[in-house]
Amino acid sequence: MQLTGDASMVLAQAATGGLEGLLLPLVFLALLYVLLIRPQSKRRKELAKLVASLGVGDLVATVGGVHGAVVELDGETVDLAVTEDAHGGPDVVMRFDRNAIARVIERAGSGESGAEADETDGDGDR
Repeated sequence: MQLTGDASMVLAQAATGGLEGLLLPLVFLALLYVLLIRPQSKRRKELAKLVASLGVGDLVATVGGVHGAVVELDGETVDLAVTEDAHGGPDVVMRFDRNAIARVIERAGSGESGAEADETDGDGDR
């Protein structure tokens, strides 16, 4: 079967139309990656770096909003002193997963405010 000139032209236009139809979804996926996935991945890496750099005495805030000082670090957990007794020692110590730490408020001994926390928090709220 041999195609006439008109039929072959219609088939050629149909073949190129399929590529144009894929262009819009590909552009949409690229924008989705650039605007949503990449920044979230970057924030997750920064937060993992922040949690790995925790030290005893750091003042931190958890995802649930609990503020406390790091008393002890374990492989997967962090013990936070959330209140002090009359002598300034830890009165109530709570254990959290390291992943529950949202930001560092102040580093131990340096008095340095947690600038890394503002970067990982996303909205800048404290």
